Amino acid sequence: MEHTLLEQVKNTRTILRRTLLETIFEEFDGQRMRLTEEQRIEKYRTMLDSPFRFFRGSAYLFYFDVTKSPSIFHTSDVMPTWIQGDMHMDNFGAFQNETGDIVFDINDFDEGYVGSYLYDVSRMSVSIALYLEEQGLDHETQEKAIHHFLHSYVSQLKRFQRKQDDPLTLTFTKDNTKGPIKKVLKKLEKRQHSQFVQDITYINDEEQRVFLWNEEVQPVTSEEYAAISTVLPNYKIKDIAIKYGSGTASIGLKRYYILVEDETNAQGVSDLVLEMKEVRTAIPAYFLPYNETFWETYVHQGARVVGTQKAMHHLEDPHLAYVTMEGQEYYIRERSPYKKKVKPKNYKDVEDYFATTSTMGQIAAKNHARADIDYSDVFTYHSEDEILKAIGKERNVFVESAILQAMRYKEIVYSDFELFKELVKERFN
Repeated sequence: MEHTLLEQVKNTRTILRRTLLETIFEEFDGQRMRLTEEQRIEKYRTMLDSPFRFFRGSAYLFYFDVTKSPSIFHTSDVMPTWIQGDMHMDNFGAFQNETGDIVFDINDFDEGYVGSYLYDVSRMSVSIALYLEEQGLDHETQEKAIHHFLHSYVSQLKRFQRKQDDPLTLTFTKDNTKGPIKKVLKKLEKRQHSQFVQDITYINDEEQRVFLWNEEVQPVTSEEYAAISTVLPNYKIKDIAIKYGSGTASIGLKRYYILVEDETNAQGVSDLVLEMKEVRTAIPAYFLPYNETFWETYVHQGARVVGTQKAMHHLEDPHLAYVTMEGQEYYIRERSPYKKKVKPKNYKDVEDYFATTSTMGQIAAKNHARADIDYSDVFTYHSEDEILKAIGKERNVFVESAILQAMRYKEIVYSDFELFKELVKERFN
């Protein structure tokens, strides 16, 4: 009898969680994102690759869960931080900034919003655990990697507060990084600036440079070509392609590559590729407190993404812009010819992971500290002051608490991943 009751309890808990997952995925992917059946299948197949990919594609589930858990380390709702909104291991990467330096930084701003810094820190910590677990590293190593991220984050905030570093000018290059990040940056120095353009284009019979078609880069319709040309009247457009196969959470959002003739990039090269990506309301906005000033300033969701990148990056991409095309909002930026992530193959030992997460902690602190009064009228205070006030003198308690919560949530992700596999098999196969 007791065994039967225990099974009933377990089954009920599983049924409730499964129903919750089904409801959330339907609400966001079906109703809010308006993904077609084919687009949902494409997205879910990508998410089925691993628990980490599942985590990347389900930010709405993360925010649904974590916003229900109070913490003494949250900043006040009236003193929010401009957060990246989807901080994880694969949203950091190398690229060339506007003065020609190859730097390492956050490279995705689609979910930029205002709220407690702790949501960025928590999501990043969970991603570290999932990423390292996928590489076969044990729980102790996962916790140490998160430990390095968190201590580095707090230490860098303190350096900003003491004016030892300036978040407006601090960059991360081969000269002040270590391990895999340093190696990736040094390797990119040898790459020719024109290599990316040469890799994805060719000279046709009319002696015009155009895109080279493949599975990920496909021609647009004549209607799309005309519409994009209309919203970008200041560029001499050579060719336009629709880009597939990028990201996880972004599947279903239109992304275009636009080959233009221009002379304002870092090296003065005449041909460059612009990326024009459809954007929707930031996922955190559905769960975090409403900030009227922020919403009034960034009514256009493309403006929100552009504003987030301008606020968090050290220099401004001269091609950053936002447009509305056929009722959909987009943002535009240059597709960096030096774009590159640190991949699993770049890590040789556990110290490489610790060096990488330490640098990522510094970058997270830089982004949070930079995107406040130094940049935007939305803020009338320094975010590093408010964050350090929330952490107080209990840095070790803060770190241990964040690690405990991250490791616990990692287990929830693994459990949800199994339920997700069942849902996809029943609903979409």
